[in-house]
Amino acid sequence: MKQRRKMLRLTQPDMAAKAGVGLRFVRELEQGKATLQLDKVNQVLGLFGHELGPVPVDRSRWNDEL
Repeated sequence: MKQRRKMLRLTQPDMAAKAGVGLRFVRELEQGKATLQLDKVNQVLGLFGHELGPVPVDRSRWNDEL
């Protein structure tokens, strides 16, 4: 996210304003905070034409780990 933001020459405050989220949220997102609100993540990703969503998981890997 940070790399893409910089490529577009956006500051964190600019990106927050354009996405409609707070500056703190942008900072936490770029720092890889483990718990973020999915709707807000998608607001930011929407600036870049992306969206986060469910992806099928290969459950066969789970059997190997158990």
